[in-house]
Amino acid sequence: MKKKLLSALLCVAMAATLLVGCGGSDKPAGNDTPATEQKQEASKDDASGATTYNVGVAIYQFDDNFMTLYRNEIEAYFKTLETDSVKYNVTIVDGKNDMATQTDQIKTFITQGMDVIICNLVQTSSAELIIDEVVAANIPLVLINREPLGDNGDESYAGILDNPGVCYVGADARQSGTYQGEIVLGLPDKGDINGDGKVSYVMIEGDPENPDAQYRTQYSIKALTDAGMEVECLADQVGMWATDKGQEIAATALSQHGDAVEVIFCNNDGMALGAAAAIQAAGRTVGKDIYLLGVDALEECQEMVKNGTMTGTVLNDHIGQSHTAVDVAIKALNGEAIDNYYWVDYVMIK
Repeated sequence: MKKKLLSALLCVAMAATLLVGCGGSDKPAGNDTPATEQKQEASKDDASGATTYNVGVAIYQFDDNFMTLYRNEIEAYFKTLETDSVKYNVTIVDGKNDMATQTDQIKTFITQGMDVIICNLVQTSSAELIIDEVVAANIPLVLINREPLGDNGDESYAGILDNPGVCYVGADARQSGTYQGEIVLGLPDKGDINGDGKVSYVMIEGDPENPDAQYRTQYSIKALTDAGMEVECLADQVGMWATDKGQEIAATALSQHGDAVEVIFCNNDGMALGAAAAIQAAGRTVGKDIYLLGVDALEECQEMVKNGTMTGTVLNDHIGQSHTAVDVAIKALNGEAIDNYYWVDYVMIK
C-alpha cells in the first residue's frame, strides 16, 4: 500500500514539473515583439555591457578612388567615437555599380535590423525605391555623395523633404565646376594658349546618371562664358570616373585635334590621372602647351599640382562629408531631429 501511495505521489510531482516547464501557454516566451525588433534589442548589449548600434553602409562601387577614401573614413571615424558604453558595428557593402545588387543589399540591411543606414546610391533615379524601403522599416537613412534631384533638376528631392528620418549629405557640384573654370580664368592667358581668342577644350565626363558629373560639366564652362570668354568644345566623352577611360578619351582627342587642344577638363581626378598619362605620351607639357583640371584633390593629384604636371583640382572634402554623415547618423540613433540637407564646401587647389 505504501509503495502504491509513493508511486502516485511521484507521478503527481513529475506532472507538475512538466507543466511548469511548458509555461502553461501556447505562445513561446519572448515573442511579444517582432523578430526584427528583437534582433535590434539583442544587438545593443554586448558582453561588456556596452550598447552596440548596427550601421549598414552601402557604397555604389568600391573601385571608385574617392569613395574608397570616403568609406574608409566613415569606418575610422565611427571607431573614434566609440566609448566604454557605446559601440558601433559598421558593415560596408560594395554595390558593384549595379542597382539591383544595391537594392538587395538594402533589403538585407533591413532584414538584419540595422539601426541606421548610410547609402551612396548607384542610381539617383532609383532613390524613391530605396527611400520607400527604408522608411517603411522605420530606419533612419543618410544618403551621401550622389544627390537625388527634384523633377526640375535644380530643386530639392521630395522623397527627402517628405521624410524627417531621411537626409542628404554632400557638396554642391556646381561649386566644383565653377572652381575648375575659375582656375583657368586665373591663368595668365585664361586658357587661350594659342591666342586665337577662344578656349578650345576637351571634356571628360563621369557617370551621366550622376548629377555631380552633369553640374561639373556645365558649370566649368559656364564660369568661362560668364567671364566673357569664347569657348570651343573639341570633344565631350563619358569616362565613367575611370582612369583607363580618361586616358583613352584624352589620347583620342589629342590624336584627332593635336595642338588645338588647350584645356582638358575632367569630372574627377581618377580620369585626370589617365588624361595626364595621355598628355605625356603625346609629347605635350602641362602648364606650357596644355592645361589639365580634375576634381577630388587626391593626394597624388595635389602633388602633381605642386610640381606643375596638373593645372589644378578641387578638393571634394571626403573627411568633412564622411564625418558629417556619421555625426548625422548618430544624431538619428539618439532620437534627435535631423535636417534634410547638409552641405560641405569644396576647396580650390591650384
